[in-house]
Amino acid sequence: MDWQELTDLTQGRPFVVERVRLAGSGVVVEGQFEPPQLAQLSVDDQVFVAAFVRSHGSIKEMERIFGVSYPTIKARLRRIAEHLDFVDTDPAPTAAADVVDRLRRGEISAEEALAELERNP
Repeated sequence: MDWQELTDLTQGRPFVVERVRLAGSGVVVEGQFEPPQLAQLSVDDQVFVAAFVRSHGSIKEMERIFGVSYPTIKARLRRIAEHLDFVDTDPAPTAAADVVDRLRRGEISAEEALAELERNP
């Protein structure tokens, strides 16, 4: 059974994989595993994401491939994004990072930086 058949079978309902066999080695792992988020998308959305990646994120190319307008592509991307968790690649700076940055810029002395860090760990 491939992912498309599994996705069709589950009809968008959540599912858990309980057994995984590594091809060629015969090793079997049992437990409860959630499939990756992209595998949890509908088949149509998986195709859309794959096309987006293959087009290097070009919305103009996506318009051509799917024969729809820019707003339609953007709306679908937003809808798909709502189903995916993202890793924050630019987290808000911590108070300590702010103190270190101010120290590097020469705005405060090392003693002032240490005092601030001790007050606000």
